[in-house]
Amino acid sequence: MSRHPLLYVGFVLAGCVLAGAAAAQDASMCPQLPADTGLTWDYRGSGDTQLCRALRADGSEAFGLVITAKPTFEPARSDRAERSTVDGHEVRWYRAELAQKPGVQARETVIELTNGRSVHLWLQADSDAQLESGFQLLQGLRFQPAGPQVAGQ
Repeated sequence: MSRHPLLYVGFVLAGCVLAGAAAAQDASMCPQLPADTGLTWDYRGSGDTQLCRALRADGSEAFGLVITAKPTFEPARSDRAERSTVDGHEVRWYRAELAQKPGVQARETVIELTNGRSVHLWLQADSDAQLESGFQLLQGLRFQPAGPQVAGQ
């Protein structure tokens, strides 16, 4: 399991490229974005893994998440940071370091959905204000009642 979201995301993207046309590129597999955010989903799926990246109009990533059968992130107590809610789930955020992006504040967390699947969620911000804005945005994220499912299940 990766403690660094970008490493895992790179793995997922590589797997999606290899999967080619076999993976359904269907953003409906991602949670519902809050209204009036201007964000769109960039979705990649491979097997039972869904990668969803919320993109701004300029193409930059607002946040991202990976939905899997088992957790892909194991938080370290020493990295504890803020608390917030995501889709009604109380979450504890953990600091992450991005060697290629010094000065960027990165946070990640893991959520278990009601269907037993796991969500590894990450957020990157250039300032405290942008980080807080990201937390506020994520409060409005909505998973399907049973959570996103793999196509055909």
